[in-house]
Amino acid sequence: MTKIIFISILEKNETKGKRLFQTVTRYGLAVNGHFWSDNLEKMEWAGPIVEMDNPEVGVWLIKGTKASFENPNIRFGLGLLAAGVQARRGYGFPIVCICEDGDLDVQMLPTMLRNAEIVEESKLGAKLAAKANMPIKKVDPEYRFDLYPLPSLGLWLEVGPAPGHSWKGALLGVSGGEITAHGTGSAGMLPEKCVLNFPMKGLKLELGGSEYVGWAVKNELSEGESYFVKVTGTPDSLLFGEFSEGNDAELFSLSLK
Repeated sequence: MTKIIFISILEKNETKGKRLFQTVTRYGLAVNGHFWSDNLEKMEWAGPIVEMDNPEVGVWLIKGTKASFENPNIRFGLGLLAAGVQARRGYGFPIVCICEDGDLDVQMLPTMLRNAEIVEESKLGAKLAAKANMPIKKVDPEYRFDLYPLPSLGLWLEVGPAPGHSWKGALLGVSGGEITAHGTGSAGMLPEKCVLNFPMKGLKLELGGSEYVGWAVKNELSEGESYFVKVTGTPDSLLFGEFSEGNDAELFSLSLK
């Protein structure tokens, strides 16, 4: 079966898209893709999650100018799309970036894109062919993170313990944006109703000079259970993990912009 390269082009340019598609197909690879939309209200960034869940998609290729990679709205959507894809395909799913007009430091991108590889367009074909036909590298996560972008219900985030672990409670905080609802339930689906043990709101946290406002519960979560949080706005970053009343809590931070 021919491997597919999914392409996101950050600026709408038909000529640029056609040329890139032709480059990829010359190496015996199939192509799917889109021009990026930064319409955050309609969550159009989420459309490719389903398409990249196809096991024949071997690589996600992102091409754009440095200005587009630095645009906060584009970065927010790219980071969340990457999170959705990684939740389904694994944290080792290969992502390749082309920056047309300057150097791109992946460590300055949202956390979920920091394992992406920067490639020169002149060397692109051979690199994609190699990556697409290699098994996806297995990366064992320290947590579970997924999302549910539902224009009618808002953006829900799902966090939980990694396989083989459990949490005695759960906390999620946002720097920027706002939390408006939360719940617990079986992993992989939003709960219709649930019982929250000692629900907490408005918790103040600080990390790296950023202030977070968090919600939390004391529900014990197994590896098959999750904490679900509804977020509005466009948070700059998230802080989440097992809830602890002491100072020894291990929390994880994700930059979204």
